[in-house]
Amino acid sequence: MPLDADFLRAITPRYVSRKDLGETQCKIIAAIGPILQMTLNDQGLNTDLRAVHFIAQACHEAMGLALSEEQASGDAYENRTDLGNTHPGDGRRYKGRGIFQLTGRANYKAYGDKLRLDLITHPELAADPVNSLLIACEFWNRNNLNKYADADDVLAISKIINTGHNGTTMPNGLQERKDYLAKAKAALGKNSPAPSATPKTAASVAGMPVLRPKSKGPSVTILQQKLAAAGYAVDIDGDYGPNTEKAVRQFQRDRGLEVDAIVGVGTWQALG
Repeated sequence: MPLDADFLRAITPRYVSRKDLGETQCKIIAAIGPILQMTLNDQGLNTDLRAVHFIAQACHEAMGLALSEEQASGDAYENRTDLGNTHPGDGRRYKGRGIFQLTGRANYKAYGDKLRLDLITHPELAADPVNSLLIACEFWNRNNLNKYADADDVLAISKIINTGHNGTTMPNGLQERKDYLAKAKAALGKNSPAPSATPKTAASVAGMPVLRPKSKGPSVTILQQKLAAAGYAVDIDGDYGPNTEKAVRQFQRDRGLEVDAIVGVGTWQALG
């Protein structure tokens, strides 16, 4: 089974009595499912073990991908200087959001700067499914979690995600994390092809949609983030408007591509 929306549905619970959770889960899966495999490949989570460990942790942290924002008020984080919460109201403003539950002013600032998102002024952007996927990948790589995934060490990964370090404190929800990992491995199947370790091929980008001016959605957000990372001034808002079109045309011109503002396989390849 490929790493897509169907894969995520195969390992996450169904919320029948909690309509709010069910609706959020549908929104998250619909947003990240189509870009999951490409994003993980692009971020270096490019083996079966790395992918299933990442997804298992996300499922636990976000209640089966049904939680985009921490249900508690965030008051417990007020005045937590270890999280950078030094301003009145920071606890609520920078409470846990996204599939890895980004928490604290300092983390919002650090990850926002990396992804070129103004998470300090607009902390709600961390709850956006596509943004939260990229934030989670950045956390994964900053903490070098691939080495533990390669060793199939769910305990070490869980400690770092839940406690911040691989110490002696046992993480919360360890059994559930193990259960999600088992489900993810079963859904993927022992003989399923691993995500490509060399994603910059036509085959790996051919599944991305062709984008044109006036396109909207998660794939446009990915396009904009890649353009921004390449040094092009562009809004990251999921809307292929005039600003994005200008950046795409300049990118195509700089890379010797046909300058038509159409983002097909060739442009996706050049973007990496």
